[in-house]
Amino acid sequence: MSPPRSARRSIGRPPQASALDARQQLLDAALTLFAERGAAGTTIAGIAARAGVTPAMVHYYFSNRDRLLDAMAQERLREIVTGVWSPVVETNEVVPMLRGLVQRILTATEVHPWLPSLWLREVVSEGGQLRERLMRILPLESVRHLIGAVASAQRRGEVSPRLEPRLVLLSVLGLTFLPLATISLWRALPLLQGVEREDVARHAEALLVSAFSKPARWRAKPT
Repeated sequence: MSPPRSARRSIGRPPQASALDARQQLLDAALTLFAERGAAGTTIAGIAARAGVTPAMVHYYFSNRDRLLDAMAQERLREIVTGVWSPVVETNEVVPMLRGLVQRILTATEVHPWLPSLWLREVVSEGGQLRERLMRILPLESVRHLIGAVASAQRRGEVSPRLEPRLVLLSVLGLTFLPLATISLWRALPLLQGVEREDVARHAEALLVSAFSKPARWRAKPT
């Protein structure tokens, strides 16, 4: 006698009620491993083992590696990137803009501890398999707004003419993501032991605010 229709399902297919949870667990496992080993050093079997399922389950949800990477960028990283960058357009004042940006980056990396290492391995490192996908989800309008705000402040004489507006983004990332991604390395140095996330945040904010605050007098830009 055949089982009732409601009890039938394809072999290997998870119950519908737990499908969403299982998919999220696989993305969690993949993100953690990518941050630890890089995408190139992570296998489907490794992701399955970290999530406690079979490799067939990974293929069921994502079909192949490219679709897994696409899902990771669209379903996980897009929300984080948008949350960090979208508020940039809410002000034209450079210092509050940068201060808020640093604070949101630190909050995002606290909620998602794997984020700095993933950025270092998959965006900065040559051959990162998530690089192009992350570039496509970067809110370029917010980046343009930041560049434009710095350039406008320079024209008003509020920001040093020596600063390059197009490199401000790199300065912010270098003062936040880089020290957080390499935290295990610099903590091993006796002189840097005891430096915590709060110190990184305070240091980054202080340097940026100092650099983009108007001093009493600018020195003339060399010709």
